Amino acid sequence: MGAVMGTFSSLQTKQRRPSKDKIEDELEMTIVCHRPEGLEQLEAQTNFTKRELQVLYRGFKNECPSGVVNEETFKQIYAQFFPHGDASMYAHYLFHAFDTTQTGSVKFEDFVTALSILLRGTVHEKLRWTFNLYDINKDGYINKEEMMDIVKAIYDMMGKYTYPVLKEDTPRQHVDIFFQKMDKNKDGIVTLDEFLESCQEDDNIMRSLQLFQNVM
Repeated sequence: MGAVMGTFSSLQTKQRRPSKDKIEDELEMTIVCHRPEGLEQLEAQTNFTKRELQVLYRGFKNECPSGVVNEETFKQIYAQFFPHGDASMYAHYLFHAFDTTQTGSVKFEDFVTALSILLRGTVHEKLRWTFNLYDINKDGYINKEEMMDIVKAIYDMMGKYTYPVLKEDTPRQHVDIFFQKMDKNKDGIVTLDEFLESCQEDDNIMRSLQLFQNVM
């Protein structure tokens, strides 16, 4: 989660001007390529206040003046926070989890909706979002190779300096253990129900997911 927030690090530090914020926001929204939904609507759809959304929007627009971010730009921004590793594949998977409509770009609405879940959602909401991240081909299931792809991407991103004694087969071992626990009926795939049940009943899985969420 720190990286997502760091990716748009200016969100918390951008201009905090007094009362003309709303007027300025409306003017700014008319000159970018994509105009976000009204703040009132986003406030109703997320767990952020209107003021928080204004600050988030200013930070987002500072990083993405067009009002949208494409995958290459997302990768470039994300890579800044993992200089000792290769963040490109994990940023690719994360981008497609944010791009829920599969348009090839992430709008401000996409960003704050995901951020709302990851920062302030319920455990169930966070787990559903994480399941969607791991379900790379969006068929409603997670297979072992999808889980392997995500876990390996995380290890690659963290880099050799973070894991000085990491063995090459560590990601595979990690996946083998977790997949065996999650695939309760041993049919080679993990359903959403199996994922939710396994995560909530196994503290080790929850701790690992929380650790991985720290790199989002």
